[in-house]
Formats: sequence, C-alpha cells, structure tokens
Amino acid sequence: MKEILKSFGKQVIFWFLFFALSRIIFLVYYNKYLTGIDFISMVAVFWHSLKLDLSTVCYIMSIPFLLLTMQSLFSRNWMNKVILFYHSLIIFTYSLITTAELGIYDEWQTKLSSKAIKYLENPGEVYSSASTVVFFLLLLILFAQFFIGFISYKKWFWHKIQKSAGNIYFSIIFFLITPVLLGIGLRGGLQQIPINQSDAYFSKHDILNLTAVNSGWNMIHSIHQNFYSLEKNPFQYFKTGEAEKIVAEIHKISKDTTVRILKTDEPNIVMILLEGWSADLIESLGGEKGITPYFRNMEKEGILFTHIYSSGSRSEQGMSSVFGGCPATPLAQIARQPDKFVKLPSLTKKLFSKGYHTSYYFGGDLEYGNIRGYIYSNNFERIVEEADFSSSLPHGKLGIHDEFIYPILLEDLNNEKTPFFSVYFTLSTHAPFDIPNFKEPIQWPKLEKEYVNSAYYSDSCLGDFISKAKKTDWYKNTLFIIVSDHGHSSYKGYEYWNSDYQKIPMMFLGGAIKDEYKGTQINKYGSQVDIASTLLHQLDMKSDKFKWSKNLLNPYSPDFTYSAFEVGFNWRCANGEFVYDYNMNKYLDEKLPPAKKDSIEKAGKAYLQQVYREYFEY
Repeated sequence: MKEILKSFGKQVIFWFLFFALSRIIFLVYYNKYLTGIDFISMVAVFWHSLKLDLSTVCYIMSIPFLLLTMQSLFSRNWMNKVILFYHSLIIFTYSLITTAELGIYDEWQTKLSSKAIKYLENPGEVYSSASTVVFFLLLLILFAQFFIGFISYKKWFWHKIQKSAGNIYFSIIFFLITPVLLGIGLRGGLQQIPINQSDAYFSKHDILNLTAVNSGWNMIHSIHQNFYSLEKNPFQYFKTGEAEKIVAEIHKISKDTTVRILKTDEPNIVMILLEGWSADLIESLGGEKGITPYFRNMEKEGILFTHIYSSGSRSEQGMSSVFGGCPATPLAQIARQPDKFVKLPSLTKKLFSKGYHTSYYFGGDLEYGNIRGYIYSNNFERIVEEADFSSSLPHGKLGIHDEFIYPILLEDLNNEKTPFFSVYFTLSTHAPFDIPNFKEPIQWPKLEKEYVNSAYYSDSCLGDFISKAKKTDWYKNTLFIIVSDHGHSSYKGYEYWNSDYQKIPMMFLGGAIKDEYKGTQINKYGSQVDIASTLLHQLDMKSDKFKWSKNLLNPYSPDFTYSAFEVGFNWRCANGEFVYDYNMNKYLDEKLPPAKKDSIEKAGKAYLQQVYREYFEY
C-alpha cells in the first residue's frame, strides 16, 4: 500500500518540477523581453501556473493509475518498465512542444498550437526558415531538456515496485477514489466553470501569461478547439477569388464620411456591456412595456440603434466582436484561443495609443469562456474582477451584483485621469438570476419570469448609475456605449437559430452627444463588430485594421448584419434574411424575394467563408 502511494506521489511531484524547468528555460531564452518586468512578477508565473499544471498532471497520471492498480494486486517487473517508458515518451513530447515554442515565439508571440502541425509536415521548410545556429541551438535544448528530465525521473522519481500490496481492500479503494480525484484535478476543481487558459493569466505582460500556461495542456486544448478546421475551411462555398470579390462588393461604400454626433473628438468613453440583454426587454425594440423603464427613459437623451444583432451567442464572442471587431464563427470561438486572438486588432490598444486611460470591471470571475485571457491580451491598464473587490460585498452564485459594482465604478471614474475608456461587464442578468430582493418585482406570468425580473433589476441599477454620473464633472464630456454581449431566447421562446434571438439593444448616451441628435434612432443593420469603426470615425482615428467593422453613422455604409450560432449562421439585410445550419446542410428559415434570393445567399455564404478563412489562417 505504501509503495503504491509513494510511486504515485513521486510521479506527480516530478511533473510539477519538470513543468517549472521548462518555464525557466523559456524565460532565460527570452530574457530580452523581460526588461522592465520586476522579479516578483516573474516568480509569480510559477504560482499562477499551478492550476493548469495540476490539470495536466491529472491527464498524464491516468495511465500510471491503471498500472498501479494492477500492481497493487500482482507485481511484475515489466509493469515498472512500462511506466518508465510511458513517462519517457511524455517527457520527450513535452520537451518537443516547449522547444518548438522557443522557436516560434519571436515571430508569432504565441504558444504552440494546432496550426503548427501543418508546418511540421514539412521539416525542411522549418529548417530553412530558421538560421542554422538557432536551429541547432534548439535541437541542443530539446535533447538537453529531455536528458535532464529522463535522468532525473529515472534516478529520483521512478519507484520500482517489487511486490504487490496484497490488500484487496486497498486496491478497491484506490481504484474507486483516485479517478474521482483525477477528474476533479483535470477540470480544475469543483467550481461551476471548468479550468481554461484564463486561470493562468495574471499580468499585463503577455510573455508572463503565456509562460504560465501549461504547454501540453494548451496544445491539447488547441487541437480540440480546431478539430473542425485542422484540414480545411468547413465553409468553403466558392473559389477564394470569387468569395473575396463578393465580400469586397458587400463592404463597398460610395463615400467615406460620417455624421458627427459628438461635441468633441476626445470624449471619455464608458462602455456598459449588458450580460444577455435581448431586444425583447426594450419596449422600443418590440418588447413589452415596463421591463426596462430606465432604459426607455434614457432613450430620450441618447441615440438608439434599432437593428443591432449580436455577432455570436456567447459572452466571449461578444468580447472579441466589441474589442477586436471580429465576427463570431460557428464551430469554434477565437476568444478561447490565445494563439489566434493575439492577432486581432484591439480597440483598447487603439484608444490607449491616443492617451486614453483604460480599465475593465466585472463582478464575477473572468475565467468563463477564457474571457480573462482575451481581456488581458487587450492590455487594459486596470482589470478588476470578483476577487479584487471586498469580500464583504453581497455575493450571488456567480459573483457580485450590479447595484454593488456601479458605486465603485463611479467612485473610480471620479478619480480617473481623462480621457478614459472604462468598461463594465454586468452580471445580474445571467442565470441563475439570484438577484437581491427588491420591493416590486414584475408579476410576470409568461416564460422567463426570473430572467425578466433580473433585467428589471439590472435596468434600475443602470438608471441609478447614469443618474449619479450626470452630477459629476466628467459627464458633460463623456460618451456612454450601452450594448449587450449576446441575445437570449427571452419570454418569446425564440429558437437558438432565430435572428430575433440574436437581436440586442445598443444605445449611445451622454453629455458628449450634440443636442440635435439626442432622442434619435439609427435604423441601419449592424452588430457589435461595428462599434470599432463607428467609434473611431467619431474620434478622427483610422479604423482600417478593423476590416469587418463598418461605420453605422455613415449614411453610405452597407446595410446588413451577420450572426453565428453553434452550427450555423443567419444573414439579414434590407431585402430579406435567411438562416443556414451547417450540420443539417439546409436552410432553417428563408424570407427572400425570388429575384434577389441567389445574390443574397451568395453574399452571406461568401462572408462566412472569408471570416472563417481568416480565423483558420490566424
């Protein structure tokens, strides 16, 4: 019994140490990127890496667990040799992955991903793309790391079991309990959201975040995420040249201009990202009266965009659409993949380059959907989430509700240097909707009673925040962008593929808006992707890096919107709409005039093909 546990424990310890060794090698090799980073932050890499390391160790130990169970009943020397060979193979594989990362980081600034598999199919090309000195240095590092790992494991951690424990009760307990512990470890604990790369992100220095992410775990996750696109674009409908031509025609504008709605070209910007707000919560957008009365009242002073549809159906897709101007894709999500999302343009970085002070607030845990990783990659100067707030604040199951965060946000903005760009991602309209008790909940006999009441609550918190913000000195020079991250089936019970499911509210508000535009509406079709171009044109800044984003305040910009769901997409324009399901290879809904049916279908399919092609090539 003692021998089995000793063997298991020594194997686990070895892998933690070996992972640490690979990180030390990486940091030493790329010490040129560590200039200006303090030693404490570098050491913190090893602390923040522990969760993903533990998950990886649990994956690795699944095979040794089975062998050790057998050895607890009957011991054979070949079993010891199998465990030695198994760990030797994993040591070499992990050494190969981390050494390859040393080779690509200078150019790609990412960890090794499934994309690299294609490059490894042509080793001659890999050799030619690196200098001879670097190539052989990397080979030396590969074999040195493997040799150190193998010798260390064999000498100090390989525990040969000479005879079995002979205790059937121990074998049964070991067999039943160990898989449970391994399962808990590999998912990162008993929390609601399984572990992902975000759990290792902690610094504004991207090299530290990437170093903390376990390379083996990242590779497995990348292969899983890219399963559908390892070989080819699954949405290849036309020849590339034809698709490019169609998409270019879609985005064509006869005049690059904009309606100037702001009094200044350098306003403060406060973005309120509303969690899961559907258009059906808004009376002016087709919803029933009384659900969001504060929003309704604010429309009198703002600019309401009446035909906005969420780019995707998840929060992380909303984030990459808002900050990266990147349309969501079916089958895969770019915000979950650090090797890809680092290549997106960044609205935050763009504003930072103009002197904006940036911050991001959320009352929950940003690990969900790898949002933390994506937000950190946008280089917000200050990121505040649940763990950073006082533990004395009332908590719901997913975090701290809106009414307790808004006052903190308001106080921080009162002390913020201008101009500032601050984002608050709300929480209260996310299931399980365990909002604090309030005096007059809506008596709602229909579907989604809890959701509707959470929106009623969240709306009151938003209204109170805007009311208090109006009394500040900075309000008169501030633009508020209020937009949902994605839609919801709402009380109308829309199917997940229905474009009305994706319809969301978006409003510009604040003292920076010219009086003549207050209380107006913009009826052009768009999505969160279009925020970047629309905003940057108001600031007299170039938006060409945001190639998928169009200026909603340009009367000549194209009038269409695209939304992705898990296995398909919908396309809507002034002339009609259609919904296409990839798995079933059929149209779920079509409302198109016969004369324009083919051209509209071509436009939507070509758009998705090019969006996915770009995602695929990142």
